[in-house]
Amino acid sequence: MSGEEFVPLSLVPLLTGICVAVACALPGNFLVLRRQALIGDAISHVVLPGIVVAFLIGGSVGTLPMLLGAAGAAVLAVGAIEAVRRLGGIETGAAMGVVFTTMFAAGVLLLEQSDTSSVHLDVEHALYGNLESLIWLDATGWGSLLDPQALGALPVELPRMAATLVLVAAFIALFWRPLKISTFDEGFARTIGLRTGALGLALVIISAIAAVAAFDAVGSIIVIAMFICPSAAARLMTNRLEHQIAWSVGFATLSAILGYVLAGYGPLWIGLQDSVSAAGMIATVSGLILALAALGGPHRRRGSAAPVG
Repeated sequence: MSGEEFVPLSLVPLLTGICVAVACALPGNFLVLRRQALIGDAISHVVLPGIVVAFLIGGSVGTLPMLLGAAGAAVLAVGAIEAVRRLGGIETGAAMGVVFTTMFAAGVLLLEQSDTSSVHLDVEHALYGNLESLIWLDATGWGSLLDPQALGALPVELPRMAATLVLVAAFIALFWRPLKISTFDEGFARTIGLRTGALGLALVIISAIAAVAAFDAVGSIIVIAMFICPSAAARLMTNRLEHQIAWSVGFATLSAILGYVLAGYGPLWIGLQDSVSAAGMIATVSGLILALAALGGPHRRRGSAAPVG
């Protein structure tokens, strides 16, 4: 594929997919190490009804209304989990599963009963996103990367996800030491004065921001996979946190690139005529990478040492 074809048709969705994958994988490392991986799954489910309600109230799919809607849904979910746990007498994990799946189903029902077609917000969009449709119409080739006029016409999803990735990376860099200490030894972190509760909440909030920003471009499938698969696979490759972060970024990037390419060309290579969902294939590739790490990773065996800083 020449630059005249690749740049306008594939460059933006590919870069957007990479930004989404890495932005979710970075906080996912800490969620996995804290045994809170289900929170990433939960966020991706809670986002849907919050976004739909925000659109129905405000009539806009702007980033701020979506964030406010997701935040409101998260607060509602926390309250519902606590109510189910106390009234039903069941453990927290089961309460989380009940609440998040119920809220996601409610979001799907709201989508089916609402006229959101004008902003491309429907059940299929919520699941798969619109990654393939992020076409850079004003691009004519690699020279467009230096053309201010062409850059001004970039699909908004790419600069939004790039900014989100920078925000997530900056948060982790800024709070690296407190995050590392509280992740491995919360009791010690409290004794030296770290506010572990506030730090954990901030981690969840930054994860929610990544999920909301990614939702419009890639739907919920990639978000669910990328919070868990790259970081879990990276955990099986090393016992050093710094190395785990690097492995997870590499796995997330590889998943995005391979998934996008295989979605577009894989069916053709085996004699089929139609491509498949890029979001679904990226998530599938990330799962396969995790499976390979589980089979051949140096720290795959039960009882291997916990990661160290």
